[in-house]
Amino acid sequence: MHTYKYPRPALTVDAIVFTIINNQKYVLLIERGKEPFLGKWALPGGFVEMDELLENACVRELQEETGLEVEEMKQFRTYDEINRDPRHRTISVVYSVEVARQLEVKGSDDAAKAAWHSLSDLPELAFDHHRILSDFFGDF
Repeated sequence: MHTYKYPRPALTVDAIVFTIINNQKYVLLIERGKEPFLGKWALPGGFVEMDELLENACVRELQEETGLEVEEMKQFRTYDEINRDPRHRTISVVYSVEVARQLEVKGSDDAAKAAWHSLSDLPELAFDHHRILSDFFGDF
């Protein structure tokens, strides 16, 4: 593999998985089991492998962290703020999927927990994930 002398950003994906019940929106979050933001809630997601497509990476990360399996997701937006991740320069491509109900989930891999949260009562979120949800759903 060729290596470059210039630093490059890391590429990640994040998943917005949501459902609507009685006009109330719920989003699937994971509790981070590792630093940075240990114990804070976040969108499921992670780093893209060298040999996978972005959507496939998002589907994989969602399954690894929550046990939830989906077949496809829709690309929403890319987030590239310089300091969005305290570890290093990280660019994230965000995907979304609406599910019919609050499916059973369980935190695994580097997620301590996985749970559904009402948009009207979100916990403190890691990284820029509150902004991502605000951009996706509008002000809530």
